[in-house]
Amino acid sequence: MFDHFGLLAPFYEFFIKPKPPQMLEEFTQLPPSGRLLDVGGGTGRISQYFSGEDAQIIVSDLSLKMLRQTESKAGLQPVCSHSEALPFRNASFDRLIMVDALHHVCDQQKTADELWRVLAPGGRIIIEEPNIKRRVVKLVALGEKLALMRSHFLTPEDIKNLFPADGSFRKIYEEDHTAWVIIEKNNL
Repeated sequence: MFDHFGLLAPFYEFFIKPKPPQMLEEFTQLPPSGRLLDVGGGTGRISQYFSGEDAQIIVSDLSLKMLRQTESKAGLQPVCSHSEALPFRNASFDRLIMVDALHHVCDQQKTADELWRVLAPGGRIIIEEPNIKRRVVKLVALGEKLALMRSHFLTPEDIKNLFPADGSFRKIYEEDHTAWVIIEKNNL
């Protein structure tokens, strides 16, 4: 299988400029000493904005070449891992983010199950994805297929339904071509 992201790693942030993720920060509400896992976080271009204070920020990605780019960003801890088999104990994170990555994983249901497993009670998962209901995103999806990427875009409702309805709060926000799916695990 061709490693698209390994090839793009040195240039990724040059072409896809990191910008402060205001909506994501608002939805995340990371406690000052909380633990955040950025699943599929690649270069850490998003999670770098969450570092500081006493928070522990871990960037998990399958591409070692992407993770090497996190070394220039203070406060980030890279971990090479499949999203379907995260190397963390149950209930070990206060917050999980997954930005523009769910459509790239091999098994979206297994990934959702793993995110739910490592989320602590009272914790929150925020998934930010291109909204496949928008025409421009449909064109991006077609382009990724033509580039032989294994992308599989889901509607925001389908993402929400990957997570258990019992024991959680699930909400969708949509703006322009982006959707945020927020999942909170109830305290046990």
